[in-house]
Amino acid sequence: KHTVNLDNRTADVRVKPFTLEMGITFELHVSISGKKINVSEVPELSLPEDWMRDKLELNFYKSEEGGGEVESVNYDKQSRRAVITFLRPG
Repeated sequence: KHTVNLDNRTADVRVKPFTLEMGITFELHVSISGKKINVSEVPELSLPEDWMRDKLELNFYKSEEGGGEVESVNYDKQSRRAVITFLRPG
């Protein structure tokens, strides 16, 4: 518990712990065909291109969300598009 002086007034404040979210949440627009997914409107983030490729691969690798083993990720930062290719169709 702390007392803070604000414009000739005092206020009692109390500190409470909280959890910071460490991830970045963003929305993707996706069109799907047998073995490839075309992703458009990838958000512009201040990440190196290889980090964004890794982030996309991890996201689409999650089998519990319908993903699978990723063969390759082709990402173009300028057009904000990516093509994710899976090892097996599904």
